[in-house]
Amino acid sequence: MANTQSAKKRMRQNEKRRLHNRRYRSAARTYVKRTRNLIAAGELDEAEAVLRQAVSTLDKAARKGVIHPNNAARRKSRLMSQLAEARRQAQEAA
Repeated sequence: MANTQSAKKRMRQNEKRRLHNRRYRSAARTYVKRTRNLIAAGELDEAEAVLRQAVSTLDKAARKGVIHPNNAARRKSRLMSQLAEARRQAQEAA
């Protein structure tokens, strides 16, 4: 347990920031998961719409310092390549 006033204040600040950051990280994870599930289900048009939201939330999390910008870029790149691969396979099957 913290002894000094400044350490106690720092603990309060850290807890507030943790809860604030969790909101952005959770939203990003939700949209990424939703996009992956739609791609796996073969609903590519709907997946593209959710992908836009995922990109937006990842960019927002990176801008606010919740995740590293390279982490956001890597996740966006992987999602987009998964969607492109699914579209390619769908066209080959048709």
